Amino acid sequence: MTAFLSRMRFALTGMLLAFGLSACGINTVPTLEEQAKAAWSEVQNQYQRRADLIPNLVETVKGFAQQEREVLTQVTEARARATQIKVDASTVTDPEKFRQFQEAQNQLSGALGRLLATVERYPELKSNANFLALQSQLEGTENRIAVARRDYIAAVQAYNTELRTIPGRWIAAVLYPDAKPMETFAATAGSERPPQVKF
Repeated sequence: MTAFLSRMRFALTGMLLAFGLSACGINTVPTLEEQAKAAWSEVQNQYQRRADLIPNLVETVKGFAQQEREVLTQVTEARARATQIKVDASTVTDPEKFRQFQEAQNQLSGALGRLLATVERYPELKSNANFLALQSQLEGTENRIAVARRDYIAAVQAYNTELRTIPGRWIAAVLYPDAKPMETFAATAGSERPPQVKF
């Protein structure tokens, strides 16, 4: 009977210790890290969706606007540069790789903006069903990118805050010494100035 009670106490102590450790946040760092990585994957997914739409958009515009070769070339080259950037899980903890990724995506966004502004000169293109469908998909994708970036920023904020505050800082130092703060997106240069509108 004494051995049975001793085993019961030991099991109960083990369960209380396990519950205490799980309640103290020992798993918070890896949980938040995985959430941030999942959010980063969604950002990549949406940028890839945009990159996949661009060739069809360029081909549709090319059929109507042969003289706009320079703009079409800029979009194609910007897409090529953006898709050549090698992105993996380490990108989010490497400021230089993250900056290169963001810069390539910003260049592609600028080139797409110039392409869509060029389209305004071609009313027959603006009314083409194929172009309208592609434009609508591209606009939807840009919205998805914005949402994915917002979710990633929130996930990184939670993760980075956990790494910098107590007790998460202590837990990470002892149990997760390789945990590094993750990078987040910055506003595009010049975005603080409102666009000029000319009539």
